[in-house]
Amino acid sequence: MSDNGRVSRPPVAAPRPRLPSPLTEVDDDRFARHGVRLFLKRDDLIHPDLIGNKWRKLAPNLAAARGRPLVTFGGAYSNHLRATAAAGRLLDVPTLGIVRGHELADRPLNPSLARCAADGMRLHFVDRSTYRHKTDPDALAALLDAADARDAYVIPEGGSNSLAVQGCTALGHELGDLADVVALACGTGGTLAGLAAGLPAGRRAVGVSVLKGGFLDAEIRALQEAAFGGPRGSWQVEDRFHFGGYARVPAELAAFAEDFEQRHGLPVERLYVAKMLYALVALTAEGAFPRGTRLAAVVTGSPGPDAQSSTSR
Repeated sequence: MSDNGRVSRPPVAAPRPRLPSPLTEVDDDRFARHGVRLFLKRDDLIHPDLIGNKWRKLAPNLAAARGRPLVTFGGAYSNHLRATAAAGRLLDVPTLGIVRGHELADRPLNPSLARCAADGMRLHFVDRSTYRHKTDPDALAALLDAADARDAYVIPEGGSNSLAVQGCTALGHELGDLADVVALACGTGGTLAGLAAGLPAGRRAVGVSVLKGGFLDAEIRALQEAAFGGPRGSWQVEDRFHFGGYARVPAELAAFAEDFEQRHGLPVERLYVAKMLYALVALTAEGAFPRGTRLAAVVTGSPGPDAQSSTSR
């Protein structure tokens, strides 16, 4: 039972992941007129509960946990929390989510957190100042002690650690020589760090940041250092397309996503995938990709239970 009184759901048999995920070419005149071929790497089809990069990042951490309880972190709309809760249900492993925002403890759960609780995750709400210091060893120890989770296996916010980065190299291996440039939306940078390392020489990765602040370059370098001992692959971060920051979906972006859905019949997740696709249209128009470029866009998630959440953080 969670701190908010929700009752856990019994575990069920876990479906096997669909790997490699499909790669399909789409006909879009906004790319074709510039001589660019657009492909969609459908990581959103990997697993119904551990969607997209969540499978790639969580799988190696779940193996390392060896059945120990899992504790992780996230905001009120975190897909990473939802994915970890689902993994706990599927594997019959206790999960604890430390949620940013102590004021949320006395409010009804939003659809994302309700899904976590229904999957058996115990939710522990903390104030924002405490949350900001969660990576400090002493602060983390105090958090785990307060949540009665001292022996749990800790997965960082967004799931990005050295194991997750190593797991995401498979994405680059799957694409191989099928694309010249591979793009995806980035929150914590772990998927981009692994993707770039897994791509063959001569291919490059482009990360579209959904957060403002310009911090991702340093984060990705640190993640690659931890995972591989140094930089790997060719990658860049585009910081111009966050639309005001995380969870910001202005009318222009919503209209773009709706248009893309109508053009291609693909449900477009708004907080990550829509920003990445919008960025690729803009970059193509700017001439960022030479004629003949095979451009693969990684669809890292699908619309969540609140129709505004995502699976890339």
